[in-house]
Amino acid sequence: MKTVLMSLALCLALSGVAGAGQQDLISPGARDKCPVCGMFVARYPDWTGMIVYRNDVRVYFDGPKDLFTYYLNPGKYDPARKRADIAALYVKDYYSLASIDGKRAIYVIGSNLLGPMGKELIPFARNADAEGFLKDHQGKAILRFDEVTPATLKDLR
Repeated sequence: MKTVLMSLALCLALSGVAGAGQQDLISPGARDKCPVCGMFVARYPDWTGMIVYRNDVRVYFDGPKDLFTYYLNPGKYDPARKRADIAALYVKDYYSLASIDGKRAIYVIGSNLLGPMGKELIPFARNADAEGFLKDHQGKAILRFDEVTPATLKDLR
């Protein structure tokens, strides 16, 4: 019961901070590395993403593409981790740089904008921003969280 209450408190605290538009929710340390590519995440503050596990372990990423790569198969990067144990997932809105719920974000793919690892999923909190970006940057499509698949990521490599 204590674990359930702690998890609930963590989720409420993190969602409250994200809902308030705090930009520093995703705050990797200087030594935090992306588990997918090995890059130091803090070097790319405008692109960082974060997965929070129920036990409050935080995993940082240098961009949404690597975050999704990990999310779709966490056991490949850390055999002790399971997707079912993920409590929250955050990305940064491209325009505001505010931390937003990665599962509620809208992603533009196929644009002419490159992230730290090249082609990237560009996250937005608002559909209107995603649509404008799609037009301005020759994007191919707008996807919701559950529409991003391994095939989507393969097309970004």
